[in-house]
Amino acid sequence: MPGFELFGDKERTHVQEVLDSGVLMRYGFDGMRNGKWKAVSLENALAERMQVKYAQVVSSGTAALTVALASAGIGAGDEVIMPTFTFVASFESILAIGAIPILVNVDDTLTLDPESVEQAITPRTKVVMPVHMCGSMADLGALKQICEKHGLLLLEDACQAIGGTYEGRPLGSIGDLGCFSFDYVKTITCGEGGAIITNNENYHKNADHYSDHGHDHVGKDRGAEKHPYLGYNFRISELNAAVGLAQISRLDDFLYLQKKHYTILRKALELLPGIIFRRVPLGGVESYAFLSFFLPDENSARSAHSALARNGVDGCFYWYDNNWHYYRKWEHLLQQKTLGKLPEEVVRQLPDYQEDSFSMSDHWVGRNISCLIKLGWSEEEVKNRASKMVEALRPLLNNQ
Repeated sequence: MPGFELFGDKERTHVQEVLDSGVLMRYGFDGMRNGKWKAVSLENALAERMQVKYAQVVSSGTAALTVALASAGIGAGDEVIMPTFTFVASFESILAIGAIPILVNVDDTLTLDPESVEQAITPRTKVVMPVHMCGSMADLGALKQICEKHGLLLLEDACQAIGGTYEGRPLGSIGDLGCFSFDYVKTITCGEGGAIITNNENYHKNADHYSDHGHDHVGKDRGAEKHPYLGYNFRISELNAAVGLAQISRLDDFLYLQKKHYTILRKALELLPGIIFRRVPLGGVESYAFLSFFLPDENSARSAHSALARNGVDGCFYWYDNNWHYYRKWEHLLQQKTLGKLPEEVVRQLPDYQEDSFSMSDHWVGRNISCLIKLGWSEEEVKNRASKMVEALRPLLNNQ
């Protein structure tokens, strides 16, 4: 991670085919295309790779979440349970359709705590949205049982964990809907892009229409297409899809490298006392996009983060203080800072998160450091990095 580290001939070939045709839009202009439909081909490749019936590619991971929610009929006043540790796109997509983000704790998986999810359910709850952060998954077995018990939709945000599996199935394919991001720093990239996957024919049809102004895509005359319902523009371009089509064919190679590099680093850190690695739910295989571990307490985690940086180990994140990924710095959500008025349902129902306590999340995220696994490292570079990490962390842990 990320896939742009290894751009090569496949990406150039697919992009050049689009440029040669001159057709950058995914719809229409049939006669000019020379038979090349990059977005459609990417959807087919994704559906096959993720073992689902349908895939819809869109302009971003944020768009994917928004379209997925809308495709399932989620709207004004509906509550969507999401974790305190994620990317801001999670609550942005919920608010975009007038729904209510309900934050709950994460546990030692760094993802949704099932018990906290159960406690947060109200008559207005419609969706549970686990976010598979930093390459590993939520306890999908427990969450699926909760959703079945309460008649809720399970929407997997697998934007940071493409290639991971749970009980032998690709992440994103376990829930009613799954979403991916293909932005510039994801394991596979389109530059900008995202996708929704599902086995539900109705959800797929809705996503297809909604993401293109409500067009029903019946026939070959775009100007004659009907609009069964309102939609918006979340289309991906053929250029972006072309890059993604090359990258999805390389996913297994990328995962192999991620696991190889991750394993070298983890084996080195396993020898240090006081290091605990994030829990991967039983039956789960992470994508190895990040190596995430816990220090004994918040102070030692802060010290470890600083020590790693001083020792030349870049790409390690202390999420507890991060502006984008942890609720403590989401002032724009907590204080409802918007350019225009929020819907009345949101103003009325949005919890006062400045008063809420997420002590379980603070306990785990406050002790966590996550280190990015790069694809472009040589084996020598990985081993050197492992030595530097041990060198930085050992003195801190020996003083515990």
